[in-house]
Amino acid sequence: MKKIIRVFPRKTNLTPDDEDVVINMGPSILDYEVDEVHVSVLFKHDVSRGYELAEHWEKVAKVKIGGVGLDQRGEDFVPGFYVKRGAVITSRGCNNRCWFCSVWKRDGRIRELPITEGYNVLDDNLFSCSESHIRNVFEMLEKQKKKGHRIQFTGGIEAGLIADWHIDLLYRLKPKQMFFSYDQECDAEKVANAGEMLKKAGFRRNCMRCYVLIGYYGDTFNDAEHRLKQSMRFGFMPMAMLYMDDSGRRDPEWRKFQRYWSRPAIMAKEFEKVKK
Repeated sequence: MKKIIRVFPRKTNLTPDDEDVVINMGPSILDYEVDEVHVSVLFKHDVSRGYELAEHWEKVAKVKIGGVGLDQRGEDFVPGFYVKRGAVITSRGCNNRCWFCSVWKRDGRIRELPITEGYNVLDDNLFSCSESHIRNVFEMLEKQKKKGHRIQFTGGIEAGLIADWHIDLLYRLKPKQMFFSYDQECDAEKVANAGEMLKKAGFRRNCMRCYVLIGYYGDTFNDAEHRLKQSMRFGFMPMAMLYMDDSGRRDPEWRKFQRYWSRPAIMAKEFEKVKK
């Protein structure tokens, strides 16, 4: 069997942790019995480091470098290879053409992939898929739940697409958490509607999460805080997601603001304020 080392410039919660994974390091004397090296770049700000690592590993074997940070189009998903086992991607791309998003530029319109096993769904826009694909994904997830896994949707669900039959499927799974997306003020009504549907079905904020985009061109701290608090009023626990331009640059003041709005203790405190 071909031995492939996977190299990552940084470790995240989803980075694989098997013996053939290397984090931000070049080869050692033990790594010379390698057939191929894949350098995987997730973030724009890691691109230069990714190329540095690729250059180091070229002394050992043939190197391939790619990943989201390099705007590489995603292919079929291989469980446990570039993300930790348990994470799963069943579709690529998005039918929307949001100016701030790189998904449609990189992967094009939604395309459904062969469904593999997993319990943390990372799809960029699962509910854009066909009903048959979505139902097949949920059937797989129900089997994972029976095995004792807690189901999560951390890729981000488009609030405007949610329908009653989606709610029924979600309720049967009772996921640990499911992230929706609130990108701009014009999305408020859709996010509010999704929140009402979920609350009516019996969901509570411990599992209702929401990615709130902040720091894009023309955004202000007051406007961003308004959207974050608005998402709380809609029933969601927000997670501030800082906009990153094509160069990977992120404003340090916005970075500080994001850290504040990403801490669970702060979220709980702010939620209590919003309720009053």
